[in-house]
Amino acid sequence: MKYQPQTKTPVDAKVRRSVPPVVCYPITTLPRPAMDIYAQARENLILQEEITIPPRDAKIFTVPAGHFFRITCPDGPQVGDLNLWCADNLDERFFSGKTRALHGTHVSTGDQLWSNLPHMRPMATLTHDTLDWYGWDEFGGSVHDVIGTRCDPYTNAVLGSEDYHYCCHSNLTRALAADRNISLVQAEPFVHDVLNVFMCTGFTQDTHQYFMKASPVRKGDYLEFFAEIDLLGALSTCPGGDCSSSHSSEAASCFALNVEIYKCESDHLTNWQSPPKSSYPGTHGLK
Repeated sequence: MKYQPQTKTPVDAKVRRSVPPVVCYPITTLPRPAMDIYAQARENLILQEEITIPPRDAKIFTVPAGHFFRITCPDGPQVGDLNLWCADNLDERFFSGKTRALHGTHVSTGDQLWSNLPHMRPMATLTHDTLDWYGWDEFGGSVHDVIGTRCDPYTNAVLGSEDYHYCCHSNLTRALAADRNISLVQAEPFVHDVLNVFMCTGFTQDTHQYFMKASPVRKGDYLEFFAEIDLLGALSTCPGGDCSSSHSSEAASCFALNVEIYKCESDHLTNWQSPPKSSYPGTHGLK
């Protein structure tokens, strides 16, 4: 329950509340991806690799710049937690907060996943979403959020739960450590806030708390991306399954997810270039 206000409501409260909002980051000047080029390119895709992520686990994958990749639901309804890094520099990673500020709480076709500061460039562009029909439901929920941070054992400990080692944070940490041949201690700081693929979430209307509900994903659904830079990815199959009731436990029914990596057969990307890093010089007001 939220803490109840202790301060008397001022006489001009209604006036203060009625001030219209202003979008923090107007995106009219934001460079937009060439979706027409991507639409043509994706008509002739050649499957290069398919990785299966077992339930309550995570795996690493790589996607060269100029390739497409899909996260697919091959069996039952399942949510996935996605991390992305620049393939040759783990310090450049997906920045969910800035992606949220630019594109909103949930992403779909035409939105881009941005990297952290000081790099600040598109890492991947969403090019197809078989769940784009869902929109917003009566509870204020939608799909593919950049709100949640990932389930983790530390929050469980704060909430008094038993230790659970197959939260998405732990899954991603183990996968990255194994792939880079580094320790868990070395790998953990590189694991970051995720794109919650297929997860249906929002904020409650009364307490404005983050909620989850049963994902609408079904067998055959997928979320497709275009790799704007060379990517290292990690995907965890959430222990919450479709997140209809709980996570961070063995209670939910969980299924595998697949990552499919595709090469473009056509020459539609002839004039495409990987985006450069931010042009800001990093002086921060100092000469």
